[in-house]
Amino acid sequence: MNSQPNIMTETPDTDTLGGRLSRARDSKGLGVAAVAGHIGVTLKTIQAWEADRSEPRANRLVMLAGFLGVTPTWLIHGVGQAPDEENLPRPELRAEVEALKERQNKMIRRIERLETLLQAVKAA
Repeated sequence: MNSQPNIMTETPDTDTLGGRLSRARDSKGLGVAAVAGHIGVTLKTIQAWEADRSEPRANRLVMLAGFLGVTPTWLIHGVGQAPDEENLPRPELRAEVEALKERQNKMIRRIERLETLLQAVKAA
């Protein structure tokens, strides 16, 4: 009998696709811009994927997985080859980074709303 973990027996990572993508990127020590440049998308696109505001198409997902050293199945479902996270910062630093990312995402959404309002004022 095969005792290798598989998609049916492995305990899934309960993070979101965006969270797993962010962790895989962090484990490689890469910035958002480096991943965006390698995958051929904008910085804003990677940020949207990591914030779970959108999801990559299948071809980009496969490119991301290969570049980050994880399996597409791990990115999508949380099972499969995960990143080596032993090199990640201490949990308290990781929590601080996550809090800052959330603030950044809120600011991005606020700026987008204000830009929309400005466009409406210009059009009036």
